[in-house]
Amino acid sequence: MGLLTFVAAAAGATGAVVAAPFVLTAVGFTAGGIAAGSIASGMMSAAAVANGGAVATGSLVALGQAAGAAGLSAGATAAVATTGGAVGWLTAAAVALI
Repeated sequence: MGLLTFVAAAAGATGAVVAAPFVLTAVGFTAGGIAAGSIASGMMSAAAVANGGAVATGSLVALGQAAGAAGLSAGATAAVATTGGAVGWLTAAAVALI
């Protein structure tokens, strides 16, 4: 693994973890609940209609709201960092092919 690949993977992992709270808020998962008129409110509406009026425990909407309200858990942080690192690594690999 070359230096560029290592740097890209580390930057991807770090960037993803740093960006996650901002992305959650931008989508509408806030500390005060789901923001009206947001993408998150549309997701919640669709999930509620699909489940007879309730949002299922463990659903993407429920997990997004939990992360927006309390922050990412250690497991979620690890998953976000792994995904960001993989994207960084793939980007470096693609650049190396050019």
